[in-house]
Amino acid sequence: MTDSPRDQLPAVIANVGARRDAALADLFRLLAQPSISAQNVGIRECAAIEADLLRQAGLETRIIETGGEPFVYGEWLGAPGKPTILFYGHYDVQPPEPLDLWTTPPFGPTIRDGRIYARGVADNKAQHFSHIEAIRAWMDATGGLPVNVKVLLEGEEESGSPAFHNAVVANRDLLRADLVYMSDGPVSDIRYPQIAFGVRGMLYIELCSKGPNRDLHSGHWGGVAPNPVWALVRALGTMVDANNRVTIEGYYDNVATPTPGARAAMDALPFDIPSILTGAGLSELPPPEGMPYAERIMAQPTFNLSGLNGGYGGPGSKTIIPSTATAKIDMRLVPNQTPDEIWEKVSRHVATHCPDVEAVRLGGGVLPSYTPVEHPLAEPIRKAVEFGFGAPPIDIPIVGASLGEAVWTKTLGMPAIHVPYGAPEQANHSPNENYRLERLWQGIATGAALLAELACLETSPA
Repeated sequence: MTDSPRDQLPAVIANVGARRDAALADLFRLLAQPSISAQNVGIRECAAIEADLLRQAGLETRIIETGGEPFVYGEWLGAPGKPTILFYGHYDVQPPEPLDLWTTPPFGPTIRDGRIYARGVADNKAQHFSHIEAIRAWMDATGGLPVNVKVLLEGEEESGSPAFHNAVVANRDLLRADLVYMSDGPVSDIRYPQIAFGVRGMLYIELCSKGPNRDLHSGHWGGVAPNPVWALVRALGTMVDANNRVTIEGYYDNVATPTPGARAAMDALPFDIPSILTGAGLSELPPPEGMPYAERIMAQPTFNLSGLNGGYGGPGSKTIIPSTATAKIDMRLVPNQTPDEIWEKVSRHVATHCPDVEAVRLGGGVLPSYTPVEHPLAEPIRKAVEFGFGAPPIDIPIVGASLGEAVWTKTLGMPAIHVPYGAPEQANHSPNENYRLERLWQGIATGAALLAELACLETSPA
C-alpha cells in the first residue's frame, strides 16, 4: 500500500532540516539582488533568480510579460484528480532609503540575534521562498508532489501593481486553481498564528474648495470675500455626524452582514484591546459607543479624513483669506460595497449639498475581498498552520487594510486565503527590515504540511 501524504510528511520535514544551510544560501542569493520596482532597479535580474529557484524546486517555469514588470510562473501538474493550489508572492521590494539608518547594507543579508536583516526579507522574499522550499522538500524526498501546484510571483506589488489585474485576467486559464494561498506581512500578535480570509476595499478622493484668485488680506477683504476653508468645513460636516456615522445617502446600503463563521471568529479574537490602544497613545475607542473593535475593523466601512489643507499653518500669525482648501479622504469598504458605487453616492452628495466644493476621484479604488471562514479549504490550512507553528491559528475574517485580492475572488471566482508568517516587529518598508529565522523554518513546515492536508481531502474542494 502506498503511504498517504501525511505518512510521507516526516521524510519531507527531514529533508527541510537537511537543506537548512543550502536553503539559507538560496535565500541570501535572492536577498542580495536588489529588485526595487519604484526605481526600476534589478527587477529582471531578480526575476531570473526566482525562475532558477523554481526550476531547481522541480517546477516547469516561465517568465510572463505583463506590460509592466514580469510575472515569474512555475507549475507542476502531475497529480490528476487532486486539488490545485496557486501560491502567490511578490519579488519586488521597497526602496531602502534612508541608507544611513541601516546597521548593515540593505542588500547584504546578515544574521544577527536570530534574525535575517535585508531589504525585502520580510516583504516578501522570505515568505514566498518558504513556499518554494516546501515544494522542493517534497520533490527531493518523494520525487513528486501530492497535489498540483502553481506559483505566481509579481514584480511590481510595491508600486501599486498597475499591470497586475489585467495580466492575471489575460492568463486566467493558466492561473486557474482551487485555492490561492498567500503569505505576506506580519501576524498581529506573536503569540498567535493567524489566517486571514479577506481585506477591505478602498476609495480615495479629494475635496477642493476655491475662493479668491489669490490669498487676500483678511482685514481688507473679511466679510466680503468667501473663505474656501469654511466652505470645505461645512461640506465635511454634512458627511459624518457626531457619532461617526456617515450621513451620505445610501452609504451603508450594500454592507454585507458577516457570515455566522465570521461573526464567531470576530467574537473569539483574543486580542488585548486596551494594550493595542495604549500602544498607539490612546485610552478609548471613539464613538459610536459600544461597537466592538473587531466590528469596526472588519465589518464596517469608514470615511477617514486623512489630510486637510488650507491657509497658513506656520509659526506665528498670518491674517489671510485663503484662496483654496483641500481635504484628502480615504474610505475603507467592506463586502459588498464597490468603489464605483460609493463614488457615485459621494459625488451626488457633494453636488446636492455642497455645490461650491468639487469632488475628485483619485485612482480606480480597490474592491473588498472575502472568502468565507466556513470554506471547506479553511480546515486543511488550519491543520497545516498548527503543524508548522505549533499552535492553533486564529481566524481573521477581514483585514482592515486594502489589497488587490479581489482579482482572485471576484474576477476569477477562486477562494483566496492569506497566512502571514512574519512577526510584528519585522519593520516592513523601514530601515533594518528583518525576519526571524524560526519563522522561516515554521513557514516551510506549514507549506509542506499544507500540501499533505490538501491531498487528504475526501471530497473535491469545489
